[in-house]
Amino acid sequence: MRTIIYTFLLLLAGVSYGQKKYTKILVEGATLHIGNGQVISTGSVGIENGVITLVKNTLAYTYNKSDWDTIINLSGHHLYPGFVAPNSTLGLTEIDAVRASRDFHEIGTFNPHVRAQIAYNCESSVIETVRTNGVLIIQTTPRGGRISGQSSLMASSCWNWEDGTLKADDGIHVEWPAAYSRNWGDPMTKHNENYEEQKRELIAYLTNAKANAGNKNPNTPLQYSALSDCFTGEKRFYFHANEAQQINDILDLITELEIKFPVIVGGYESYLIADRLKIKKVPVMLGRLHSLPQHDDDPYDLPYKLPFLLQQAGVPFCLQNEGDMEAMNARNLPFLAGTAMSYGLTEEEAVRSITLSACEIMGISKNYGSIEIGKKATLYGSIGSALEMKSNQASLLLINGLFVPTTNFQTELYKKYKGKYGK
Repeated sequence: MRTIIYTFLLLLAGVSYGQKKYTKILVEGATLHIGNGQVISTGSVGIENGVITLVKNTLAYTYNKSDWDTIINLSGHHLYPGFVAPNSTLGLTEIDAVRASRDFHEIGTFNPHVRAQIAYNCESSVIETVRTNGVLIIQTTPRGGRISGQSSLMASSCWNWEDGTLKADDGIHVEWPAAYSRNWGDPMTKHNENYEEQKRELIAYLTNAKANAGNKNPNTPLQYSALSDCFTGEKRFYFHANEAQQINDILDLITELEIKFPVIVGGYESYLIADRLKIKKVPVMLGRLHSLPQHDDDPYDLPYKLPFLLQQAGVPFCLQNEGDMEAMNARNLPFLAGTAMSYGLTEEEAVRSITLSACEIMGISKNYGSIEIGKKATLYGSIGSALEMKSNQASLLLINGLFVPTTNFQTELYKKYKGKYGK
């Protein structure tokens, strides 16, 4: 049978990825959220050998059924580029309360040589539950120390870490010292008396690494040589910082060391110095929007409005979900975009913040992030709007043109016990 209707597709998805690859797939009738701000109300997407070859308005496109191995009708559904989870411990932790299942934190202060890629666990049950909310690309990221290590961009469905790698070692993550601190129960914010000393130590380390960039001497310490690609522009520098003073100091360092691709991660106070970020062309991975204000005199809804404030200022940004229980809470990524939509962004701007913008910031927009000809077919179909909790229900998952199951162990348990106790 060449034509496969939607209901049969759900059964097909259970066959699992990798067992059968369809070389020519046509998805028709869905509302296409392209990812670049455009939307097609009734669109068709053609896929050949895992690559998007056709994006058309269904009503204006005629075809021969014999031209396609598989035709999927998603009329009334929504189709998105796969959502992207930047700066996440997904794949590096399973149960946060069990030390043996946490593989994201290495001992030591400066660990630029640590690589998250090889620790990525494709069999994670947590990833399975996140994937069925549309998160198909993960920037799996180490934590700890002043320089945490190197992140990698991974698919949320794969056989092993080699198979799941979309981009290895895309950048190095630097935890900038906090300029201010506040103790639990104390409403007063206090200046970090050791800030200048901690900053000088980090800058001295990065300056020495810059001096050794491109050095082919085999005796160069690994902790320095691992940073070379960041200074030559082949990898990104991800600076984790929320305070305006931190960000200003980072921008000074970027100029001094001529860092080509810097990114601010967190950026709670980035809106205060948006003009300087715009001039320097430094993007921001905004922290979790579903958070309380960090300062007593902040507006109660400031975290929700940060995307709109940066968008209005012309600062490139995307959304991420760092924080407590961040691995399992990554499933809320589309709902963070929905919150941003409620506080100023248009729907397509909100979709862009978790698709194309994230891919542009991380350097994979050539192949991912939007539904455009020539890009890898990494797509998420939802019965309703994916930015709303009630209507985000997976109807299609494709990663690099391969079908992925639209169910997980939670949905299977739901069906099991509904069959026994419910109707």
